[in-house]
Amino acid sequence: MDAVFKALADESRRALLDHLFKSNGQTLSQLCEHLDMTRQAVTKHLLLLEQAKLVTIVWSGREKLHYLNPVPLQEIYNRWISKYERHRLQALSDLKKGLEQNKNKKE
Repeated sequence: MDAVFKALADESRRALLDHLFKSNGQTLSQLCEHLDMTRQAVTKHLLLLEQAKLVTIVWSGREKLHYLNPVPLQEIYNRWISKYERHRLQALSDLKKGLEQNKNKKE
């Protein structure tokens, strides 16, 4: 999970993931078109994303296609985000019930 957080810490890598989300299965050249950095820099960023398993590679003939792998993001969501979300949703539910009870008392 540390590799995922390290990969997500960089704005350029997040931009690469955003481009893959919009159009999955892009070549290096296609990804470079959207970014203001050298081909070599994009390659280095993609390598870190691959190591974090956020990007997977599929060879199609001589083309190397890059695909977004959302599984590590889902694992982060499951471990870190969802447990905090449950409390927020429970608080909203409790608030709704309380407001409904107050409304019924006034009527």
